[in-house]
Amino acid sequence: MPETRDVVVVGGGHNGLVTAFYLAKAGYKPLVLERREQPGGAAVTGEFHPGFRCSTLAHSAGPLRPDIVRDMQLERNGVKMVASEVAATALSPDGRALMLYGDGRKAAAEINNFSQKDAARYPEFERSLAKMGRVIGQALTLPPPNIDKPSNTDLWGMLGTGRSIRNLGKKDMYRLLRWGPMAVADLAAEYFETELLRGAIAARGVFGTFLGPWSAGSSLVLLIRAAGDAHPVGSGWFVAGGMGALTSAMAASAKAAGAEIRSSAEVIEIRVKDGVATGVVLSNGNEITAKAVISNADPKRTLLRLVDPAHLSPDFVLKLQHYRMPGTVAKVNLALSALPKFNGLEENSPALKGRMLIAPEIDYIERAFDESKYGNFSRQPYLDFTIPSLTDSSLAPTGAHVISIYMQYAPFKLKNSNWETQRVALADTVVKTLAQYAPKLPELILSHQIITPQDLEDTYGLTGGHIFHGELSLDQFFTMRPLLDWARYHTPIKNLYLCGSGTHPGAGLTGGSGANAAREILKHLKK
Repeated sequence: MPETRDVVVVGGGHNGLVTAFYLAKAGYKPLVLERREQPGGAAVTGEFHPGFRCSTLAHSAGPLRPDIVRDMQLERNGVKMVASEVAATALSPDGRALMLYGDGRKAAAEINNFSQKDAARYPEFERSLAKMGRVIGQALTLPPPNIDKPSNTDLWGMLGTGRSIRNLGKKDMYRLLRWGPMAVADLAAEYFETELLRGAIAARGVFGTFLGPWSAGSSLVLLIRAAGDAHPVGSGWFVAGGMGALTSAMAASAKAAGAEIRSSAEVIEIRVKDGVATGVVLSNGNEITAKAVISNADPKRTLLRLVDPAHLSPDFVLKLQHYRMPGTVAKVNLALSALPKFNGLEENSPALKGRMLIAPEIDYIERAFDESKYGNFSRQPYLDFTIPSLTDSSLAPTGAHVISIYMQYAPFKLKNSNWETQRVALADTVVKTLAQYAPKLPELILSHQIITPQDLEDTYGLTGGHIFHGELSLDQFFTMRPLLDWARYHTPIKNLYLCGSGTHPGAGLTGGSGANAAREILKHLKK
C-alpha cells in the first residue's frame, strides 16, 4: 500500500526547508524528500580533499530575510554569521586594489585614493540604493497580485507599495523608474569614473545571469539585490562551518516544528489524476500519496519532467519551454598548502577575509560575456572568490587554506564540445586568471574541485545549470515569474505548488520564495 501524507515537499533546498517549517508551524506534517544524501540544495558544505572543506556551491548568504532567521530561530540552532569588515575588494592587473568597506565612510575614504569625485558621489549612490531597496524589499515579501481579480489583500499590498514609492521623494522615485530598465554599465558609468568601482558594481548586476553589463535590464538585478543588502557591491556575509551549517540549522528547525526530512529519496514522478496532483513516485518504486505536493525544484524540472506534460495545455507547455534558464556560472574550489600573496594586498589585509573580485572594468566583463554568447567559456573570466579558512580555521589544516571561486561566464551548452572534455581546461583558465593577481598560487595548489554547469544540472538538479532557477529579467520577474498568470506559487495542476527560486522573488539565498509560497499555500490548504 502507498504511504499517505498530508503534504509532500519535493527537494530539500533552503526554500523547501523554509516552506516545510512554516507549514509545520501551522499544524501540518510535511514530508521533505531530498534526492541527495543531505538536505541543503545549493547551500551545502563538503570535504573535497582530505582535511579541506568549504561551501561546495554558494559561499555567501543572500542575506536571509530577518523574519525567517527570527522565526526559525537559526542562531539558537547553531548558525553563526560572520561579517567581513571589507564587503568586497576589486583587484586590478596593475597591482592596485580597491577595498570597499561595509562602512560607507570607510569605503568612500578608500575610493578617494582613486578619485575624489567618486568618493564624493559614493555616499549619495549608496543612500539612493538603500531607499529603493527598502521599497523593493517590501514588495518582495508579498505574493504577486492577481492581475485579473485582485483580492483585498492584493489591493492593500499594492497600495502600501505605491505609498512607499511616493515617499521616496521625486528624485529617488524618478531614479527607481529609470534605473530598472537600464544597463548596469550605463548606471555605474553615470555615477563613477573609476573603472575598478564601475566593474565591481556592474558585476553585481550580472552575477548568475546570461546578461552582460551592457544588457538592458541588468540594473534591475542590482536593485533586487539591494532589497536585501544595500551595499552597492554586496556584503561579505558568511556562515561558520560553511553554508551547509545554515541549511542544517534550517532542517533542525523544520523537524522541531513537526516536519519530517527523508534523504536519499529521489522523486522521479509527480502523479496526476484528472488534473489533480495525488502524490509522488520514488526512484526505488515506492509511492507516497498526498493531499498537496510542493516542488522546490525549478519550474521546468517540475512541470516538464516530473509531471507528464500531457496533463498541461499545449499553450502552457510552449510558454514554459521558452522560460529562459541558461546557466552561466561554474565553481572551482582549491585546496592550498599556504595562503597566497595577492598583488596590492598585505598578508594581514582585512580584504582577504571578504569577497574579492576580478572584474577590473566594465568592458572586461562584457568581453567575458561575448565569448559565452557563441558557446565558449570565458578565457578571461569574471571571478568572485573568498578564502573562508581565514574566518573559519576548521575548514583546513593549520597553515593551509581553501579558496572558493565563482567563475563566469561558463555557458551550459558549449559549441562543438562538452563539459566532460572541457573540465580540466576550465580549471586551468580559472587558475591562470587568478595567478595574474597572485603569481605563486599555482605552486600552492594541492587539489581542485571542479563543478561545471553540467554538474549543476546532473548532481544538484538545476536545469540548464541555472543557479537561480531562471533568468532574473524584466519579463521573468514579479507577476511574470515563472509565467504570467502563474506567479502565485500554484500551477495548472490542482494541489501542485512551486516554492523554489523559479518563483517570486527568486533572487538567491534569501528564503523569500519559500516563505511567500508557504503563506499562499496555507490559504489553499485551509480551504
